[in-house]
Amino acid sequence: MKTSEVTVVRIYISEADGKLEPLLKRLHDWEKVKGVTVFRGISGFGDSGAVHTSRLVDLSLDLPIVVEFFDDPVKVTDILEHIKTNFKPRHVIWWPATVNDAV
Repeated sequence: MKTSEVTVVRIYISEADGKLEPLLKRLHDWEKVKGVTVFRGISGFGDSGAVHTSRLVDLSLDLPIVVEFFDDPVKVTDILEHIKTNFKPRHVIWWPATVNDAV
């Protein structure tokens, strides 16, 4: 089996902070990463301790969002350098992974 090493990045944001669209544009249009997935949480809390949840009585949603992407480790290092000031400390995590390159 042919494999290669990548770095996986996970970024925690909230719906209301307006950072999702600019991040996706950067990852897709500028950085051209190999893959991006956006997860929308049903509930969560962060540093403030305020719980964000989806309920029928809520008129506006401020749910947790997780953006995950992967690419070559050197490329990811460069991307992280470009975006690091856009996110709160401890809201961006990354780890090495192996991807199956077999066709």
